Amino acid sequence: MNGAVHTQPHDPVRDPWRPAMRAALEEAERAPGTGDVPVGAVVLAPDGSVIGRGRNEREATGDPTGHAEVLAIREAARAVDEWRLTGCTLVVTLEPCTMCAGAIVLSRLDRVVYGAADEKAGAAGSLWDVVRDRRLNHRPEVIEGVLADECAGLLTRFFRAR
Repeated sequence: MNGAVHTQPHDPVRDPWRPAMRAALEEAERAPGTGDVPVGAVVLAPDGSVIGRGRNEREATGDPTGHAEVLAIREAARAVDEWRLTGCTLVVTLEPCTMCAGAIVLSRLDRVVYGAADEKAGAAGSLWDVVRDRRLNHRPEVIEGVLADECAGLLTRFFRAR
């Protein structure tokens, strides 16, 4: 069909998370200004409002735990004045690493939604599956691949420019 506009097929699992992933992408786009890898995250309250934001800040702060997920989780915990983030969802542009997967489990998040898979360090299904390890007392739901191409493209452009 000439002139036809290509649209993505409806995906009832991933589509609801697209707006939140766009917010995480906005965070990620701010990270390279400090030399940090462009990863962004938001934590959503049970009502869907954003209660935590983070982007990688390891280079900016010299803090090895300055990953987007950890920073977003910390901000969300301050917002609710509670370390348990029951009912909340973490949305992040890159599959969490082992440190971040541990933080997700320990903070009792109900769900983690991520964009690009991380075959080298992913701990939510790619290399490891820490978040769904049956030996742990909490296993959040995992939804992968939300705006995966956009999330991966941001990382690819960053590393090609280096």
